[in-house]
Amino acid sequence: MTPFASATTVARSGEGTYRGAVDESWTLRPLPQGGLMTAVALRAMEDALGDPAQCLRTMHTLFVGQVAQGELEIEVDVLRRGRSMSHVRAEIRNPGAASGHITTAVFGRVRDGFEFTELRRPDVPAPDDCPSFRDPPPPGTPVWTPMPFWATRVEGRAALGVAPWEVVEHRTAEQATWYRLDDPPWLDDGVRIDPLSIVMLADIMPGAIGQRLGPTARPWFGPSVDLTVHVFGDCHSPWVLAHNTARWAGDGYASIDQAIWDGDRLIAYATQVSYFTFPESV
Repeated sequence: MTPFASATTVARSGEGTYRGAVDESWTLRPLPQGGLMTAVALRAMEDALGDPAQCLRTMHTLFVGQVAQGELEIEVDVLRRGRSMSHVRAEIRNPGAASGHITTAVFGRVRDGFEFTELRRPDVPAPDDCPSFRDPPPPGTPVWTPMPFWATRVEGRAALGVAPWEVVEHRTAEQATWYRLDDPPWLDDGVRIDPLSIVMLADIMPGAIGQRLGPTARPWFGPSVDLTVHVFGDCHSPWVLAHNTARWAGDGYASIDQAIWDGDRLIAYATQVSYFTFPESV
């Protein structure tokens, strides 16, 4: 069992209730990555629905309360169980916590319809030709110690954008990054990557804000207010390309989106609102 499969494993504890656990290796300043927690909730939702033919189509998470590493409780409510489409709600939290992350999702079978993709993937170098987040920075620049999530679970390779330490005249709120899990979570067929891992990778968007701002005298962090992911198709490669843009920032919030590509196939599209926090005020 891969680390991702283990982290998102849940056990039924009662009618509509599940338990799980996440360890510190998924920590992303200072809590486990929110997309991973959403994936845990979705795993419980899949089990409660009990219809593998209905795949995840869209989901929305509100990060109402913090969810820390350790034991987890998930409450699942199947709002509507249809023959071709179903609606499910879940809340994941630590035992005894008043609130956590609330996720609603739509699962559906394949239906008749039309097909097109209007977005185009940016032309970027292959992963092997891009610098890794784990590479040491150039001499004279601050040393960045990767958080456990980046050091042991997910590798990122910058494909489009400016390095954090570079000073340039003009900056845009756009970047593209190759991502892969260190131990890719292949499904039992050995052909497809677990789609819930794509949901997790969708919750990595504030980098586009950093591209626009560049180096700042006041360190900042951009936690998620919410996360919406539309899932379009199966992923067949351990590497995916995430094309990320920040559309607006103001009032202490920012609006961001991200398209995720497997080769030339668009497999997911995500949006979220984040808010600005600063180390001295956290």
